[in-house]
Amino acid sequence: MTVSVKPSPARRRLLLASDRSDHSSELVAILKKVGDVETISTSEIPEKPAGELSGIIVDINLRSAESVQRVRNKLRAKAYEAVPRLFVLADALHHGSMQAWALGATDTIARPFDARGVLQRIRAAFPNPHDEDFSASGKALTRGVEAAHAVMVKIFEKLPAGVPLTFNDVMQAESAILKAIRRSSLREWLATVGRHHNHSYRHCLFVTGFAVAFAQHLGMRDEDQRRLTRAALVHDVGKAFIPVAILDKPGKLTDDETTEMRKHPRFGFEALVAQGSFPREMLDVVLHHHEFLDGSGYPDGLQGDQISDIVRLMTIVDIHAALVERRSYRMPFTHAKAFEIMEQMGDKLDQQLLQVFRPVALGSY
Repeated sequence: MTVSVKPSPARRRLLLASDRSDHSSELVAILKKVGDVETISTSEIPEKPAGELSGIIVDINLRSAESVQRVRNKLRAKAYEAVPRLFVLADALHHGSMQAWALGATDTIARPFDARGVLQRIRAAFPNPHDEDFSASGKALTRGVEAAHAVMVKIFEKLPAGVPLTFNDVMQAESAILKAIRRSSLREWLATVGRHHNHSYRHCLFVTGFAVAFAQHLGMRDEDQRRLTRAALVHDVGKAFIPVAILDKPGKLTDDETTEMRKHPRFGFEALVAQGSFPREMLDVVLHHHEFLDGSGYPDGLQGDQISDIVRLMTIVDIHAALVERRSYRMPFTHAKAFEIMEQMGDKLDQQLLQVFRPVALGSY
């Protein structure tokens, strides 16, 4: 009788770059539960990884200019461009986090280690389709991100080239996105899309994740969740017509560049109106998501009751997403700090709606 042996699923292949005297032994013990770990010093990081690499974990003194420069030189190679990277912080106060994000961190963990928390972050930062835990939820997350990414390509690559974005293009993605966040979590969605190298794509995908999670938290009926998903996906469509040099500028914009950037709501509105099939509420979000209740927003200086409920909600998730994203010129704010900043914005935002958003914002990190 022949007995068939089911092959063991492929494990993550992790590279741990450590300059610690104990070779990060405590961390290695945790990582071995979800992958095969190779530990090397930062000076031994190869020019290109041998074989497929799930991710790299960096455990160095982020206050050491020499260590930081060594890692930067190694990881700037094209071979590492798409490799997720997780950095270890010295403590929970996040000392060194600015350096970590400047080095392209996908996520960070801090000492003292909580083994369960570390494993959750590893699974989110370095997803492995062969994992036993990468079941229906992991596949749903992958499909959702792929569907959302396809819309981003149509917005930022096809639309400027003259290929219209249709309402059907957006509708094709909504079911997969809703299912992804419902079956996995907002945290996993943010960790996955946070690895995207394109800032404009990444921001739109963050906003979409927060909008969907907010809608699900509110217990909205399915059709209303779909409406929010569509609006979030296209809210920044006008940025497709802003010069890339402005969109991707690593520092503060000049006054002229800010004026140009502030044209994106109108550009997006006009592009979708010309197409002819988009619902009024989606056009409202595209045109007015930078309006404030006190009348200080743009492009129309709307105030109070002139701003619809769906726009108020989208403004909140748009601002929160922008604050917690990493930028080349600043470290990301924690979700708690971002929420505090939004509370301090006072009557610019719908503070009652913001408080309803609190569990979504603070439960996503």
